[in-house]
Amino acid sequence: MHIRDILADIHALEEELLDFERKFGIRSETFYAAYASGEEPEDDSWVLDFGEWASVYRTWLTRQAEYRDEKRM
Repeated sequence: MHIRDILADIHALEEELLDFERKFGIRSETFYAAYASGEEPEDDSWVLDFGEWASVYRTWLTRQAEYRDEKRM
């Protein structure tokens, strides 16, 4: 991926993260730490959203690392 593509992905993922943060009233970093430690959603209807949110967050972390790696080159 070129750095512009990586940056475009980062921005798109951040929009998705913001949507989840607005919906659930919690920052993605806080959510992901709880999710990764095995905390269950308080409402069973949130399970799919939480899975998607975690996936988007992991992809965002990956793209952040790719961006940093590209900037070093």
